[in-house]
Amino acid sequence: MSTEKFKGKTVLITGGGSGIGRAISLRFAKEGANVHILELNTASAVEVTEVIQATGGMATAHTGDVRNQPDVLTVVRQIEKIDILVNNAGIAHIGNVEQTSEEDFDRVYQVNIKGAYNMLYAVIPLMKASGGGVILNMASIAALVGLTDRFAYSTSKGAIAAMTLSIARDYLHHGIRCNSISPARVHTPFVDGFIARNYPGREKEMIDALSKSQPIGRMAAPEEVAGLASYLCSDEASFITGNDYPIDGGFVNLNN
Repeated sequence: MSTEKFKGKTVLITGGGSGIGRAISLRFAKEGANVHILELNTASAVEVTEVIQATGGMATAHTGDVRNQPDVLTVVRQIEKIDILVNNAGIAHIGNVEQTSEEDFDRVYQVNIKGAYNMLYAVIPLMKASGGGVILNMASIAALVGLTDRFAYSTSKGAIAAMTLSIARDYLHHGIRCNSISPARVHTPFVDGFIARNYPGREKEMIDALSKSQPIGRMAAPEEVAGLASYLCSDEASFITGNDYPIDGGFVNLNN
């Protein structure tokens, strides 16, 4: 059943065409938002917007690369007014520092850190001009605990956590709230594809192993992350800013 939680609100979601971003796009549209998806993958963005529109929601797909500031500025200027920004676009890398080439490190930095910066740089002036807004950044438990073989990824998500605090402090008196979410493992098509490519014939075994690595005994569903995102971006959370919210099945505090 749809709600009117975000009626009259415009949300821009990066990487909103797949995985967690897709779930957030669908949730916000269901709750009345005018959803704009910024994606490098045009087909996935269009697919999500068509699903939203088919159920009576409002959605627009924009092709663009968060690494490219002119791309970002062009899209943001087209939208004109943005009430909520969800910085969700991101990529992963597996390896310790010795297994992380300069090219690998730069690739993760460009998407996960510079991409978030480009979005903030473009959107915050619009929010200031309209009297406020909400920003939600996608961090990770990798910013909170030591994960094996996640050097570049952990570095980037640590930057997102610090960026969240900086934005929350600098724009508090402009009516802009900024928080972050730190998921543990989330069962997305990306996870299934990674396992299929790297562990052919062992898919069930690997899914079970990943599930059991969470104290709660399973991975999160993208829709669960979307539910937390919806709350933090809504007026129900109007007293919350400058905080990070792990959604981790107990991984950070109970995994010992």
